[in-house]
Amino acid sequence: MTLTTERIHHDVAAALGEDPAEIPVDESLVDYGLDSVRIMTLLERWRREHGVQADFADLAEAPAVEAWARLLGAAS
Repeated sequence: MTLTTERIHHDVAAALGEDPAEIPVDESLVDYGLDSVRIMTLLERWRREHGVQADFADLAEAPAVEAWARLLGAAS
């Protein structure tokens, strides 16, 4: 299964208990309540389900859906 930008957006919104429409793809997710525990949870899921090779520091450095999609090589 390919990791897509849409999947990242949906997974982030679910982790925050929000509708994806409420979470901009180009803004810092920290501003919307994403914390280090949730980032690790998402990363572990994507590693397990999609073979993602990134580490926590990579995601924490640029916590936005679009940035993560580029970093993780997500399909559009």
